[in-house]
Amino acid sequence: MTQLSPGTLAGLALQLALLILVAPYLVGVMRQVRARMEGRAGAGIGQPWRDLRKQLAKEPISPEGSSWIFTAAAPVLLASTLVIAAVAPFVSTKSPLDRVADLFAIVALLLLGTVALALAGLDTGTAFGGMGASREITIAALAEPTILLVGFAVSARVDSSNLAAIVERIQHSPAEVLSPASLLAAVALAVVVIAEAGRLPVDNPSTHLELTMIHEAMVLEYSGRDLAMVEFAAGLRLTVLLGLWANLFLPWGVATSASPLALGLGAVVFAVKVTVLAVGVAAAEVFMAKLRLFRVPELLAGSFLFGVLAVSSSFFLA
Repeated sequence: MTQLSPGTLAGLALQLALLILVAPYLVGVMRQVRARMEGRAGAGIGQPWRDLRKQLAKEPISPEGSSWIFTAAAPVLLASTLVIAAVAPFVSTKSPLDRVADLFAIVALLLLGTVALALAGLDTGTAFGGMGASREITIAALAEPTILLVGFAVSARVDSSNLAAIVERIQHSPAEVLSPASLLAAVALAVVVIAEAGRLPVDNPSTHLELTMIHEAMVLEYSGRDLAMVEFAAGLRLTVLLGLWANLFLPWGVATSASPLALGLGAVVFAVKVTVLAVGVAAAEVFMAKLRLFRVPELLAGSFLFGVLAVSSSFFLA
């Protein structure tokens, strides 16, 4: 475990502050890219922050007949995502929390947030909430095993599922990025990131057509501060997922020491990497149509197959 020091504490604080600041702007960048490519002016990259400020000033209202599950889901979703943002090596591998930065623990935290929001959708008793929850759990049941397989593939040569150890190993052995196991794992995780973040072609975050909603169907009944927590958690979750992909397969720039220069460089490089990935995803979405719901399992099954091949390659082509 990394020793507790002012440098490691500063790195942890910097990482949390960076992700909290970047997450809404990243959503704004993606919306703005899509707007420009579709010939619209767009609301600007700061619109998500303005929406959050407006929602935080409003009183939350719970639907009639709902229980504490509906109220607790938003804080649980936000808290689980914040824990991931704190423990994963996005800016630096030297953190006082690196002992718990385990890839399989990250998967469990992602699933915890998904289940909390799905239970909230069911708790409202509405048709759309139940429909969205059912679809979300179906996707999670297919996506989470793929993340576990990717974890096995990238940790096999490190003999550890600790994210900091994996990142440092790839930094010291750049050729491993081009190995069959890494390339297959990168493709598998990319599909899962799209599915978990609720992006096209799996889900459309800007849709207003209830019958095609997945994530949005579960949050229709939220308002005020609760809605602000859900929306912020969704943006932070997107940032975390893109950051995990970037740092597992393109880890250069991540600080391996607690010096101010290394931490500053790590923060800048991380912001650039997730922004480039977000722009690429948003640009690709312009040319995509949403898949029919019954085709989504086929896409996720393909990513699972890539995960299986990645694990096989990591052992047999070592």
